[in-house]
Amino acid sequence: MLSRVADSVYWMNRQIERAENVARAVETTLDLAIDGAISPGRLWNALVCTFGDEADFWGRYGLADQANVISFLAFDQGNSNSIASCLQAARENARTVRDMISTPMWEEINKAHLYVRSAAAANAEIDHPREFLDEVKRASQLITGVADATMSHGEAWHFARMGRLIERADKTSRVLDVEHYFQPAAARAAEPAGGAADESEEVAVQWSAVLESASALEMYRKVHGAVSRRSVADFLIFDREFPRAMHFCLIKAEESLLAITGGAKGAYTNPAEQRLGRLRSHLDYGAIDEILGGAGGLHGFIDGFQTTLNQASQAVFETFFALRPVGTSA
Repeated sequence: MLSRVADSVYWMNRQIERAENVARAVETTLDLAIDGAISPGRLWNALVCTFGDEADFWGRYGLADQANVISFLAFDQGNSNSIASCLQAARENARTVRDMISTPMWEEINKAHLYVRSAAAANAEIDHPREFLDEVKRASQLITGVADATMSHGEAWHFARMGRLIERADKTSRVLDVEHYFQPAAARAAEPAGGAADESEEVAVQWSAVLESASALEMYRKVHGAVSRRSVADFLIFDREFPRAMHFCLIKAEESLLAITGGAKGAYTNPAEQRLGRLRSHLDYGAIDEILGGAGGLHGFIDGFQTTLNQASQAVFETFFALRPVGTSA
């Protein structure tokens, strides 16, 4: 497969997954706003910070309220991470690789893009956004399902899955880290890794909302029962069977990487295999109490995870997509 084709397929799926995860995070914030335990300004600012776009947002909007944040994250073409920007970029990537994806997949990507573009023009969803957010999530899931059912599971499909799952792992970690931004520093410092602080109703509501953002509440309760900070972090980081857990995403992303390269688990022949395999193995042998009891706590772990995941993503780019001067070896 040509590197530019693989690049387009990979990023098309990352962009679709990113749009869905932004929709999920906005929906979670709306639920927390109804609860009222966190001040609206801190809550909406936390959402912007979660995606790392605070400098751009504050430079252009100034006030972190519901209307401004939803406009920025859903419809703002100047924000490359907005839902509208992601689906427009995904459609453009899909257009360039029409011969590599199925017609039903192309049609669903096109419909999702047109729906969001129409909603952005109407600008009506900022005050009543839930139907819009649900439609974005449904469209993303439909595209994924159609791709799985109508594409041959060869190289193109594995690049698609790898991109989707790397993006998903990143966004799950960001949603887990939201407490760092909406909880006052003094409260974070006073909170133990487990125990009494985990028993408060406010904490249970906040972490239930985090689970809901990943459609994980039902599956979580089957494993852990009552909601606590420790158990939610454990489930969304280390679970090997839940599709939005970070560990699951890395396991399956590595499977697709090895299917593309013909490599074997436990060894590596290129930087992508090395870095993604190292990160996956770190979660293979990790433990939640080590994370929560460590010097940096949950936020420090997530910062490190995101840095290492970005390095793995860069290695994927350098291994498969970077243009090499004529005459150099592949």
